[in-house]
Amino acid sequence: MSQAEGAGPVRIRVPRRQNPLWSLGLLRSELVTTVRRWRTLALLAVLATVPVLVGIAVKVETGGGSGAGGRGGDGGPAFIAQITNNGLFLVFTALAVTLPFFLPMAVGVIAGDAIAGEADSGTLRYLLVAPAGRTRLLLVKYATTLAFCLLATLVVALSALAVGALLFPLGDLTTISGTRIGFGDGLGRALLIALTVAVSLTGLAALGLFVSTLTNSGIAAMATTVGLVITVQILDQVPQLHALQPYFFPHYWMSFADLMRDPVYWDDLVRNLGLQALYAAVFGSAAWARFTTKDITA
Repeated sequence: MSQAEGAGPVRIRVPRRQNPLWSLGLLRSELVTTVRRWRTLALLAVLATVPVLVGIAVKVETGGGSGAGGRGGDGGPAFIAQITNNGLFLVFTALAVTLPFFLPMAVGVIAGDAIAGEADSGTLRYLLVAPAGRTRLLLVKYATTLAFCLLATLVVALSALAVGALLFPLGDLTTISGTRIGFGDGLGRALLIALTVAVSLTGLAALGLFVSTLTNSGIAAMATTVGLVITVQILDQVPQLHALQPYFFPHYWMSFADLMRDPVYWDDLVRNLGLQALYAAVFGSAAWARFTTKDITA
């Protein structure tokens, strides 16, 4: 018997072709993991509570919901004077209340923890085992953050809609321009406003992801991202910086109110979408450049 015959058949290992559905599986796993975390659930619970508090405050302030909206005209959040006339306005008010701080804070926590949290827990090197790859993992992390932007915004909107329906009447509503539109049209605009608010957070998501690639500490990345949000919003209110303010990512956030005009005023909305796309491109590229050269063995 020859040596070849005694050794048995020779097995040649052929590199396995990557399953195109593997990336979708990774994204699904990442989404489920993110949503199931207690930190994420706590953030969503806080966001859902804000419309409840606003609705109860308006109900108490107006003595049972009658009248024209109490003191909503004294510089309160947008649309608050209309809540007692139509509970649908609580959706717009809740988004106006949460967009300056609560929503950015939640997104900053998720984005800041995306890469740095994995590095801090020691799981990043295992996630990068083939066929994952750094670019694919970064895209999955960003997609997960964007999904959270949408989820968080919808949680605020749906909570506000439920509270508004329970505490106040629903029906036709008056736009900022003074025209009347049906409840169905108003509900459609509420959904469009929620989507606009979610898209408004995409630039911050890319910025937070970039910060997350700079450190191996999840807490430091989250704190830095949230701190940047607060700092930029303060600078956006300084009159001496009026020439730079149109380039600050939160500058056009409140332009979603223009969707309640008839006809819709698109100028600031388009500027906001363009600015968010610019931030997503710049800081997304920076995150990719940093992450693809990052030493994960330390």
